[in-house]
Amino acid sequence: MFTGIIESVGHLRKVERRGDDIRLTVASGKLDLSDVKLGDSIATNGVCLTVVELMSDGYVADISAETVSLTGFSHYQVGKAVNLEKAVTPTTRLGGHMVSGHVDGIAQVEDRQLRGQAIEFWLSPPQELGRYIAHKGSITIDGVSLTVNEVQGHKFRLTIVPHTAGETTLVDLKAGDSVNIEVDLIARHLERLMTYGSQQADAAPKSEVTMELLARSGFLR
Repeated sequence: MFTGIIESVGHLRKVERRGDDIRLTVASGKLDLSDVKLGDSIATNGVCLTVVELMSDGYVADISAETVSLTGFSHYQVGKAVNLEKAVTPTTRLGGHMVSGHVDGIAQVEDRQLRGQAIEFWLSPPQELGRYIAHKGSITIDGVSLTVNEVQGHKFRLTIVPHTAGETTLVDLKAGDSVNIEVDLIARHLERLMTYGSQQADAAPKSEVTMELLARSGFLR
């Protein structure tokens, strides 16, 4: 589990194709790796990756074909800057929102504008994800926890304050770029609970007991 508060911007030192999978070597920048061990998770541009090799200034992780197909890693190259965050601990401040590191898909940056000192972006996600995106709700963009400031159809607007821009890769985004997105975790689970309950109700055998039957049988006066 993560918070979407980025701890460091690193870069890809090596991208090794292994069939449909990818093995990455990530230079971790200022990320403190002193408490990281093999098997720990580090969110890399919003994707929860497991550390399989550890160096003093970076780590190695494997990406499955399933993850490659849903994220921008399919076209990342050596030198690509990536947002990094270590998994939360019981004492971590939850400064962003609950982020699983399980990316839902890729959104396209439609527009970038300066608004005072802030940067405004309009993004277009896959249409099927639009139902999870709400005005003033939370969303994760390349691992960064952000607030949705406007929604039009399935498209949405974000406002990036200078501190967030300067501490993440978002400062370099421009129209036409692609980003990994993870929708709100609670919204996904609520939808599943609602649809599952409806499906179970439809599948349940229908009772033959009616008010008329109860009256004929003397149960109703």
